[in-house]
Amino acid sequence: MKQVTINVSQGIARITLDAPPVNTLDRPMVTQLGELLERCAGDDQVRALIVCGSGTRAFCAGSDLDELRALIGRGREALARKFAQDHEVFGRLADFPKPTVAAIEGAATGGGLELAVCCDFVVAAQDARLSLPEIHLGAFPGSGGTLRVTRRIGVGRAHRMMLLGETVDARRALEWGLVDEVCERGAALDVATQLAHRLAQGPMQALRGCKASIAAALKGTEAAALELASAWAVDVGFSGDLTEGLLAFQERRRPRFAGALPEDPPAS
Repeated sequence: MKQVTINVSQGIARITLDAPPVNTLDRPMVTQLGELLERCAGDDQVRALIVCGSGTRAFCAGSDLDELRALIGRGREALARKFAQDHEVFGRLADFPKPTVAAIEGAATGGGLELAVCCDFVVAAQDARLSLPEIHLGAFPGSGGTLRVTRRIGVGRAHRMMLLGETVDARRALEWGLVDEVCERGAALDVATQLAHRLAQGPMQALRGCKASIAAALKGTEAAALELASAWAVDVGFSGDLTEGLLAFQERRRPRFAGALPEDPPAS
């Protein structure tokens, strides 16, 4: 049975797409993913989130094509509901209030790549292959890739990936900014866990403020984005973490932010 699993260790939640052999997404899996994201967002014990796929063949190969055919057969409203659900759940990850990391082994194809780029950081194994090949099926990325991938790599490169359906290897993806770090094959989850641990040691209120302010800079007017950043800066100033940070700086030691994790990262 296709499923999405979760493991929480030392403040890091790891959500795994577990649908062998290539972790394709169907409607029940997207529903499960949305439920787990909502749960983690409201859990104060979770300070960072990792999204990965089971195995090393694929992070996620995108939508279940058999299901897609069936939805088309049911009519326009059925297909519209699919994309509405994708936008709602993927948006929940993109707007997640805590730091997020995607760990890519193997292929991240179509909706799989659209999901990965919802995360703040993307770690890819050196043999990873990233693509938005929907054009070869007579379609295009309808679950957020036209926005989020374009923001990461720019219009010209987005045209190559979407209009031509070209596959990008990990090296080029790093050069383009599509991924943030490349590692050895089989090590993506370990590297993502180390990164998530660093993030989870940080000041949560300030991290939330950074994420919200960066999102506002991309979505709204300059004035609105600056106003929001100013409001967050004031809130952070009275969170307690800034007081600790200033004291630690004065005492020349590492700050101990509220709820911060121990220095040793959890095993992946």
